[in-house]
Amino acid sequence: MNRVSFLQSLLRSYGYHIAMITDYSIQAVAINAIPLIFAITIHEAAHGYAARKFGDNTAYMLGRVSLNPAKHIDPVGTILIPLVLILTGSPFLVGYAKPVPVNFGRLRNPRIDSIWVALAGPGSNFIQAILWAIFWVVVQGIGLQEPFFISMAKAGIMWNVGLLVFNLFPLPPLDGGRILGSLLPARQSIALGRLEPWGFFIVLGLVFTGIIGSLWMEPLSNFFLGIINLLITPLRMLF
Repeated sequence: MNRVSFLQSLLRSYGYHIAMITDYSIQAVAINAIPLIFAITIHEAAHGYAARKFGDNTAYMLGRVSLNPAKHIDPVGTILIPLVLILTGSPFLVGYAKPVPVNFGRLRNPRIDSIWVALAGPGSNFIQAILWAIFWVVVQGIGLQEPFFISMAKAGIMWNVGLLVFNLFPLPPLDGGRILGSLLPARQSIALGRLEPWGFFIVLGLVFTGIIGSLWMEPLSNFFLGIINLLITPLRMLF
């Protein structure tokens, strides 16, 4: 790998990657589908696993603490929205799955534990992004110049960073909204919770108008990509 930083390389090549995946080939779909399914499935399973650890078995009893994608896929959020973003050349890739049911009242310490349950999903995406970055470095380091694997590694990083940042947006029902609600005083938390029935539509509007992209997704994506670049620097030095 040359001396150009991992972050710069990813950002510069990503526009080309988006252009290439609009050819509708089975390979192009697989490049994005495989990382996306992993990203969303593990994200939702992590919520359920954390909830169970902190005292709520609701998701576990309903079979949602599972790595079976069929239990988490949402036709709109997992398939339609990502497909539209890909085909329109969006610089940010986001999606969602069927929310894992959590009874926050059954958590041992609802106010604090709900923060950890909410963070479990984005946290799993951050870990996956690091693993995809390691995969990318290793593939290039051993001289395996296979475009399929390299493109999949890039897609894996971008999907997971995109889901991580998107879900941290501080508006319910996103994870960031759950976290903010737990940190706010009771009165303000209740007021924020009243936005939940409309929150998702507000966020979608911000996504498709580009507002959330320029003011939230772009700076935070660069921040997390910078952290990933720093973490894998020792591995890159080995090659």
